[in-house]
Amino acid sequence: MNTSSHEFVTVDMRGLKAALVARAQADRVSVSARVRCAVARDLGVSVEGKLRPADTATPIASPAMSVKLSIRMTCDEARRLAASARAADLSRGAYLAGLIANVPVLSAGGGRAEHIATLVASSEELSTLSRNIHRLTALLRQANAEPARSYLQMLGTLAGDVRSHLELAATLLADLQPRRGGDATSAHPNR
Repeated sequence: MNTSSHEFVTVDMRGLKAALVARAQADRVSVSARVRCAVARDLGVSVEGKLRPADTATPIASPAMSVKLSIRMTCDEARRLAASARAADLSRGAYLAGLIANVPVLSAGGGRAEHIATLVASSEELSTLSRNIHRLTALLRQANAEPARSYLQMLGTLAGDVRSHLELAATLLADLQPRRGGDATSAHPNR
C-alpha cells in the first residue's frame, strides 16, 4: 500500500519544456525535482530533500544519457550518502557519479565547498592586486611618485603572489575534476 501523499499539478510549459528537461538532465535530477525546487525558491519556502536523482527510467541510447538506477543500502548508508551529497552541494546521483569518476575532493571526504571557497578567496586577493596595480599605474601617469612609493612592497611580492594563486587554483581545480585514465580502479591497484 502506497502511503505517500503526492500532490500533482499539470502545467502548460508554453515552449519551456525542452529547456526544463535539458536543465534537469544536466543537474542529474528529475524534471519534477527541478520544478519543485524552482517553485519553492519562487515562493520563498524550503523543500525537503532539495533535488533528487531522476525518478523516470530512460532507455539507454547513448553513454551520456541519464538513466535511473536503483540500489539497495542500509538506512545508515542512505543517510550518509544523502548527508555527503548535501555537504558537497550535489544531488545524490551527481555525488555518486563523482565518486565513480574518482573526483579527488569527493573521494577524500567531500570538501568541495571548502575548495570552492578557498578558490574564491584567492581570486579575491588577486582582484585586489589588480586594483592596486591599476591605482599605481594611474599615480605613475600623473608623475605622483610619493604616493606610488607605498606600492613598492606590493611590486616586490607581485610575481610570487600571482604564482601562488595560479598554483593554488590549479591544485583546487584538479581536485574538483575526475582523474584522467577512465575508471576509479586505476587509482587503486589493489582493487
